[in-house]
Amino acid sequence: MTVTGTLPDEVRELATRRNIAHVATLLADGSPHSVPLWIGLEGDQIAFLTSPSSLKARNLARDPRIAISLIDLENPTRMATMRGRVVRVVDGDEGWAIIDRISHKYIGAPYPLRSDRQAYLVAVERAMAATFG
Repeated sequence: MTVTGTLPDEVRELATRRNIAHVATLLADGSPHSVPLWIGLEGDQIAFLTSPSSLKARNLARDPRIAISLIDLENPTRMATMRGRVVRVVDGDEGWAIIDRISHKYIGAPYPLRSDRQAYLVAVERAMAATFG
């Protein structure tokens, strides 16, 4: 399913819940690098946080393409996948506001580390959700 500015309802619903995402970026040699992390929604963009010195941040600085997958924690046969590009890195007070919204979703409190983090916003170009079984 091609996304034209609006995430499909099924994908949006999975992204708003406490599901853990897996984010894949591209290493310099073109091979994938995948890590689990927390995500949030900022409008129709996927948001996540990371250290600016992390491998995924360095990968994205070189190549903004990204793939994200989610599994429904309550129904592991339900999933969503997204592909897109990081379109903005947000730091300062605005970045911390995004980071804290994500953190509240997962742990019910502001993000516990108060330095060395930025928020990344992903414009989703393709997305789909499915249930198997």
